[in-house]
Amino acid sequence: MVNLYQQFLSLLRHIEGIAPLALRLYLAPVLMQAGYNKLSNFSDTAAWFGNPDWGLGIPMPEVMTALAAGTELFGGALLLIGLATRLVAIPMMVTMLVAAFAVHINNGWLAIADASSWLANDNVTASAEKLAAAKALLQQHGNYEWLTSSGNFVILNNGIEFAITYFIMLLALLFMGGGRYTSVDHFIAKRAS
Repeated sequence: MVNLYQQFLSLLRHIEGIAPLALRLYLAPVLMQAGYNKLSNFSDTAAWFGNPDWGLGIPMPEVMTALAAGTELFGGALLLIGLATRLVAIPMMVTMLVAAFAVHINNGWLAIADASSWLANDNVTASAEKLAAAKALLQQHGNYEWLTSSGNFVILNNGIEFAITYFIMLLALLFMGGGRYTSVDHFIAKRAS
């Protein structure tokens, strides 16, 4: 039995690059899209970053917008191919922490409002009534079947769930690297040794 388990572990070592590859392929488009959105709406994003009344009140908002957008867009591209994976994970982790604690923390954990969740805060609990009212209005005055043909209506709670999940995925890449046989990092290291 021990021998069989050792063989199984040996097999896993040959394909261990699949896990970091999966993380990279999941994160890259999400982060690249976020960076692209910031760049394509640069002035609006910088205004939101900098405004203390209705935004984040971050100093040097243009610089911070450029840093966040560049980190997400170019860092995501590097993740996609697995180049400098460990290094690029660090600024992206910082970006995720800033997003979680500057933007999302006041909304609690949940990204999508689910009043039945044990993680629901007061805003999420109150959203159930608002969602029910919105659905009733749409059923009465709209083409509800067409409106819901692409999915159910939800209320975006915008909690820290996604930012912290991405942070943890990036933390795993920081420790694992880009992946054996699945990253440019692997082949650079192999050639250097």
